[in-house]
Amino acid sequence: MPPTLESEEHKALRSAVSALGKRHGRNFDREQLWSEAAKLGYLGVNLPAAHGGGGGGTAELSIVLEELGAAGAPLLMMIVSPAICGTVIARFGTEAQKQRWLPGLADGTLTMAFGITEPDAGSNSHRITTTAHRDGADWLLTGRKVFVSGVDIADATLIVGRTEDARTGRLKPCLFVVPRDTEGFTRRQIDMELDAAEKQFELTLDDVRLPADALVGDEDAGLLQLFAGLNPERIMTAAFAIGMGRYALARAVEYARDRTVWNAPIGAHQAIAHPLAQAHIDLELARLMMQKAACLYDTGDDTGAGEAANMAKYAAGEACVRAVDQAVHTLGGNGLTREFGLASLITAARVSRIAPVSREMILNYVSHQTLGLPKSY
Repeated sequence: MPPTLESEEHKALRSAVSALGKRHGRNFDREQLWSEAAKLGYLGVNLPAAHGGGGGGTAELSIVLEELGAAGAPLLMMIVSPAICGTVIARFGTEAQKQRWLPGLADGTLTMAFGITEPDAGSNSHRITTTAHRDGADWLLTGRKVFVSGVDIADATLIVGRTEDARTGRLKPCLFVVPRDTEGFTRRQIDMELDAAEKQFELTLDDVRLPADALVGDEDAGLLQLFAGLNPERIMTAAFAIGMGRYALARAVEYARDRTVWNAPIGAHQAIAHPLAQAHIDLELARLMMQKAACLYDTGDDTGAGEAANMAKYAAGEACVRAVDQAVHTLGGNGLTREFGLASLITAARVSRIAPVSREMILNYVSHQTLGLPKSY
């Protein structure tokens, strides 16, 4: 079966998650939905069965997030906790780290945030200034992170820092698990106009002392391990955007069928119908690229997945913004009321364009990695 066509198991999963999302609806309670999704095995569907997960992959996890989003009940921390942190620990963590974290991440009793972005470096891993150095058997970690989601509800944060290569003296990326209550690890909530259940934080690490086993994986393979987490992040962000776009489009289609002006539903007019049809096409095309990216990643093709995951995130972000914009436009003034639940998506949809990586950086990636054009930076 071609990888872009879903198996019967995937269709069944999609249907079951859709029913869960619709039961909770647009005014969902994040904790309740998180707990129920965990009990049903959806949060850890991508994690190894040997450590309490479902034994699936990014393909299954992206279905869960997309369908929850399409029901108006997306769970942002799914991108972070099981997709990034769970994947990195499952692939590169020690057996002790896997036993410590994966069962809880799978059943929802533990949550992990992810800190990479810095005030002066953005997500550029080569300019990250958060550094770690050895102090006896321990590590001391110092630096700052911004726009870290859900730190207040996370039991720990997977921090991207840099250590010095003993051979070259150059700094190289490394990943550390920092428990929430670690001394010297403080947070400040960022005042956002974005209406979301998950809050954004700035983190300060002031000589945070960590045991040797806080380092995830191999100190010399940090960049590989980092990108192994960022590909699922992009795939899941695409799922988040596609779900959001589908929710907005469904509301607009329903309204266009029912709203009658001059003795005809407004959906009968091509000026309304065609943009909605185009939005649907764009979302479906983005989903195909997302499915390709997930298939490549789950079969171990990290290089191919990197290209496809970036393309999927780009396509989904653009499709989401257009779908939300057209949905609001279709409803007119009603599109800005709380009753229809679309106005808050205007800001949220923009996030899918700029986070976790901007569309311009994706275009940079495709231009020099895929097309072979010279780098501009």
